Amino acid sequence: MGTGIAQVIAQSGMQVILHDLSSEAIDRAKSNLTKTWSKLQEKGKITAEQQENYQANVHCTNRRSELAPCELIIEAIIENLEIKKKIFQELEELVSEHCVIATNTSSLSVTAIASACKHPARVLGIHFFNPAPLMPLVEIIPALQTHPYVVQKTREWVEGWNKVAVVCKDTPGFIVNRVARPFYSEALRILDEGVANAETIDQSMRDMGFRMGPFELMDLIGHDVNYTVTESVFAAMYFDPRFKPSMTQKKLLEAGWLGKKSNQGFYNYSEGERTNSAPISDDSALRKSIGVRILVMLINEAYDTWHWGIATQEDIDLAMTKGVNYPKGLIAWGVEMGITNVISGIQELYDTYQEDRYRVSMGLRKALKTA
Repeated sequence: MGTGIAQVIAQSGMQVILHDLSSEAIDRAKSNLTKTWSKLQEKGKITAEQQENYQANVHCTNRRSELAPCELIIEAIIENLEIKKKIFQELEELVSEHCVIATNTSSLSVTAIASACKHPARVLGIHFFNPAPLMPLVEIIPALQTHPYVVQKTREWVEGWNKVAVVCKDTPGFIVNRVARPFYSEALRILDEGVANAETIDQSMRDMGFRMGPFELMDLIGHDVNYTVTESVFAAMYFDPRFKPSMTQKKLLEAGWLGKKSNQGFYNYSEGERTNSAPISDDSALRKSIGVRILVMLINEAYDTWHWGIATQEDIDLAMTKGVNYPKGLIAWGVEMGITNVISGIQELYDTYQEDRYRVSMGLRKALKTA
């Protein structure tokens, strides 16, 4: 991720220092950047002069002291709060008080990270999506302590990197990793109940216009990453049943079946390509009901995110279309489906299961009143 972020910023014309304490990691990053830009040049997507300029914009080092003159530092290390706090404290001793220090965390509290700093007003989250050079979205997450000027300056930087910027409150999962949870969790619930196999559920979502189904996407992301984010959001949301992880996915993690990276997840990848273990159901009514069930839960979460003031409706829809390639913004999709129909779909699930997991968001109820 750090190398991808460096690539993005270097291509915008800014000078970048790419730092890691490991010399091996630095050599690998240098090699990867060279290979990436060489391939782009060979394909005619950049000129030889651009390639030379991009490479000249990046300085790689394993000496942390060389970060001293930076105006902005983006940390992209392991998702461990205590380690991040320690790094931020060390960085503060190096840089000027005007340097903005950002974290690329996808699920940890930015406010908690900022609390470790002497000058927390200059700390915030700048969350890129993987792969950073290809995904257009960047979430900007102010900590409780962040100065408004830092947020505005960061938005200018992000937009200068040719990225789409959205601003959201420092809450578990931010926008994308919060709103997207039902895409995985409701699909896993349907699988666990034996309603349909993974292949059929994936096809149901492709029928709805999604580029990938939830199981193939979880395999691509890696269950070590996807399950950990789910578990983190669940705990941070005071164990709200809407975010409850699946034992099925936990068992995959325990088995070391991490998905594509380990050649085995919900699907098998030992032959290089994904191989289905079961046929896709040709029952169109079943596939439609699965797709609608997952979709109304996604829409419910999007409206809940808006209700709690985490982000604007516009930024929520931008985040889901630009951050995870959803075919439509979920707020707009709810209007298109009809708010009454969305509420009815969720209420039917609640009547069936009698679980708080299927409660209708106040955001949807507010939207119904103003529709």
